[in-house]
Amino acid sequence: QVQLVESGGGLVQAGGSLKLSCTASGGSLRRDTVAWFRQAPGKEREFVAALFRSGGHTYYSDSVKGRFTISRDNAANTASLQMNTLEPADTAVYYCAASSTIILSTVRRAESYHFWGQGTQVTVSS
Repeated sequence: QVQLVESGGGLVQAGGSLKLSCTASGGSLRRDTVAWFRQAPGKEREFVAALFRSGGHTYYSDSVKGRFTISRDNAANTASLQMNTLEPADTAVYYCAASSTIILSTVRRAESYHFWGQGTQVTVSS
């Protein structure tokens, strides 16, 4: 059973940067698809970014493309989300997710992921 723990959230001014980390235990992320989702108050959980299996292909939502970068460190068994040029609209709880059985057509769907972290709060002030 893979357990995921996010860290790195916090309060930042608009235009600033944060780097979120997702540390896995109980299993390796090396061959998994790893993703980040976020949920703002009163809104549904939405896809942010994904790194598909071990091939390295990345996918982003239109709202973060060009500003956020997802990556994986196999040696450390972690995944990261570098967030630049943050906007108040990026304020949300950010969740790390992973799964070994996702197919490409479902990579943006939250229900496709088996393992989730507890979330980390990101607040961007204007």
